[in-house]
Amino acid sequence: MRRALLLASAAFLLGGCEATLKRLEDGAGPPKMTASSDPTKDPNWHPVSLPMPPGPAIASVANSLWHPGSRAFFPDQRAAHVGDIVTVTVNITDNADVKNATQATRTGNEAMGTPNLFGLENAIPHILPGANSSSLVTTNSNNANNGTGEIKRGETIALSLAGVITQVLPNGNLVVVARQEVRVNSELRELEVSGVVRPQDIASDNTVQHDRMAEARISYGGRGQLTDVQTPRYGQQMMDILLPF
Repeated sequence: MRRALLLASAAFLLGGCEATLKRLEDGAGPPKMTASSDPTKDPNWHPVSLPMPPGPAIASVANSLWHPGSRAFFPDQRAAHVGDIVTVTVNITDNADVKNATQATRTGNEAMGTPNLFGLENAIPHILPGANSSSLVTTNSNNANNGTGEIKRGETIALSLAGVITQVLPNGNLVVVARQEVRVNSELRELEVSGVVRPQDIASDNTVQHDRMAEARISYGGRGQLTDVQTPRYGQQMMDILLPF
């Protein structure tokens, strides 16, 4: 247990030191933006693997303008290949209001005596002075529990950003990764959206709604002077994790 706590503390301190070094690297100026790059080159990127049905057998037809499996006669201009750009529209309006109340009461009474025990009941007062054989043990218990809970949560996110198709799965579904950075003064906002979409869910203007994405991952955060003020110091965070009280 002690070794695990030491390892956790060391990892936490290293993470805090890394964040501190990053801030020192930025200096007094605004946070630096990362260069545009291939999303698949990110160390945290991993290929998506989903259950796939066997692909249909498509036979080629000679001297025909119609390709088997095509959905239309004319070529589809919507994104469908690795490297194509898709605009992801995120509209989240979520409200939750949960109330819960519980009340439990329990009362118990137990009594035990030995009025007749093979004639030995007369010997009980000699063994236990003052004891009454007709009521040797009597117990009473009362228990009452009251609990109330309430959760209120509301969030609204509305944004659009362009992403790149990084994979075409065997069944034709597309893996989309979208990243965006916006820097205002000394605050850098980072937005990341990734997921799997069906080609038919992509509109004619190459946009897709976030609720049409499977395995959607939406991250909206940032770093800078405002984030530093709103974030507790890593030493305080470590104490919050380790202290049991």
